[in-house]
Amino acid sequence: MDAAAPRAGSIAVWDVVRIDFPFADDARTRRRPGLVVAIPEVSGSFAVLWVAMITSAPTGMWPQDVPISDLRLGGLDHTCVVRISKVTVLDVRLAVRIGELADADRVKVRNGLRSVLKDALAE
Repeated sequence: MDAAAPRAGSIAVWDVVRIDFPFADDARTRRRPGLVVAIPEVSGSFAVLWVAMITSAPTGMWPQDVPISDLRLGGLDHTCVVRISKVTVLDVRLAVRIGELADADRVKVRNGLRSVLKDALAE
């Protein structure tokens, strides 16, 4: 990435970040926005981000996609969705914060995550 390395404390859950998001079916990456959905601390000085893909969805909507209602707040310039079904994990130092997700969209993403993770979260 081309920016200074942030500390975990400068990026929070619900932040929109710019990252090099990996393709699921290829070894390449593509610089794109993503939504931080968790920040597990690995040690006192290092954290990773769990990041859901943000895409313009030119190939159509997927189940649990959440349209982003406030593009300006998210630091985005065109219609996008949070693609909950595509999540990656990366070093916090590789992300640059560009915005945040609106409160109403957070509720929808939270519900989508619960739906996708229902088997893992079942007791």
